[in-house]
Amino acid sequence: MVMPAYGSGAQPTVWQPVNLDELQALKNELSGKYCFAAGATLLRTQWEGGLVPVPEHMISLARIPHASGVYVDGDDLVIGALTQLSLCAADVLLQQLPILQSAMNAIAAPSIRNMATIGGNVVSGVGDSITALLVYDAQLYWMTDNGMEKRSLSSWLNGGREGRRNPNDVLISIHIPIKHTPFPDVTSEQTSAEREISFYRKLGRRETFTASLVTIAFHGELGADDRWNKIAIAAGGGSGMAMRLTGSEKLLLGVKASVMQASSLAASVMAEFATYSDAFATEQYRKQTAGNMLGAGLWEALRS
Repeated sequence: MVMPAYGSGAQPTVWQPVNLDELQALKNELSGKYCFAAGATLLRTQWEGGLVPVPEHMISLARIPHASGVYVDGDDLVIGALTQLSLCAADVLLQQLPILQSAMNAIAAPSIRNMATIGGNVVSGVGDSITALLVYDAQLYWMTDNGMEKRSLSSWLNGGREGRRNPNDVLISIHIPIKHTPFPDVTSEQTSAEREISFYRKLGRRETFTASLVTIAFHGELGADDRWNKIAIAAGGGSGMAMRLTGSEKLLLGVKASVMQASSLAASVMAEFATYSDAFATEQYRKQTAGNMLGAGLWEALRS
């Protein structure tokens, strides 16, 4: 199905495939003279700012089945790539992932979140949801020229750094491993002794309508002995690419939790976080801010 495009000036033809087979056929027929669109909030900003040319064709993903909504599939919690950010923020199932819900509510303004999709935020490569998804070990399911493929978010980000991404790939869904209810032979005393510490922070030049300067996410699990038995830490922000801070994770893993770890974590993050300078903030400022936010978040969580 084809519709007249909205707007003035150069007007692309807008195609609306109704399934993956039709989508694949369109990709082959249009031979790269297209871009994909879902909420199109970022695309519109880029076109209006003259940052990228308006394409000859747009392929809308809005009618692709099973690419929207949140559901459980086996051991995974699945988020369709076309699910609006506002729906992600309010979804009951995603209450299991508080960092991600915090990230959803921190992106842009409510009117934008009602249109923008989580898939678009991820595919941008610099979306504010990415740090949260990294600490949850998210897997991305893509429709590629060779069929469906699964890639970890970390490996996909690395592919961007190394120029290995295929712009013809279409993100269909995001899979996040979830925990199950403890087995009956696990005592309530054991499970109550274990706890999770999670937080997400974002620093921007103002609250909405500007790119973040720094985003950080922290997810840790404490065992009954109060030692860290799982740690995941990520940082990103702005037009820089988010990353897992594996060196800083090793600093805490297996160690008994203490507020004294806040300062050592901050220092480790400042040293490890690879970022950049631009007109709004220097590389050193971003590194120091990421370290301070993670250190302060850990201090507050352990002190409470």
